[in-house]
Amino acid sequence: MLALELLGWAGSALLVYSVLQTRILRLRVLNGVASAVLTIFNAAIAVWQMVAMNLVLTAINAFYVVRLVRRRHDVETFEVIKVSPEADYLTYLLNQFHADIQRFNPGFSAEATARTDFGFLILRGAETVGVVLARDVGDGSAQVDLDYVVSRYQGFTLGEFVYRSGGPRHARLPRAIAPSC
Repeated sequence: MLALELLGWAGSALLVYSVLQTRILRLRVLNGVASAVLTIFNAAIAVWQMVAMNLVLTAINAFYVVRLVRRRHDVETFEVIKVSPEADYLTYLLNQFHADIQRFNPGFSAEATARTDFGFLILRGAETVGVVLARDVGDGSAQVDLDYVVSRYQGFTLGEFVYRSGGPRHARLPRAIAPSC
């Protein structure tokens, strides 16, 4: 009986933890696992309404996980637009996400855009989900100074839409791109 109670507590704790996630894919995966664990727990204690609800939640989460994973490399899902390094909207984004950018790119500042030659915004619909800033270093190469994705889309490789070979905006950049580290 103790193992069964622990299973229920673990499923409940995982469910609470899942809704605290800012990354949508992680939220869906953790929420799906929690729902599956709670399905087992509720079946073991014969609470059939909760079994039914958790089965539906498990299926919904599985559907969205598959959908998210399939679309993360889809050029139809994300659009890339060129942006001027001096654009007010770019400055706004860099200020808005400053703390998060610093976690992944310590020392990067909005002032660094002054040396940027290429700026791109990655969009999903009308939502800006990423920023790529690079500069021409000659010899057909570019140095990526910032490849940032907002927290809910971190875990997706959105920079690929800007600089992958054959990608929708690849022709706008020099041949080789080297991330700055």
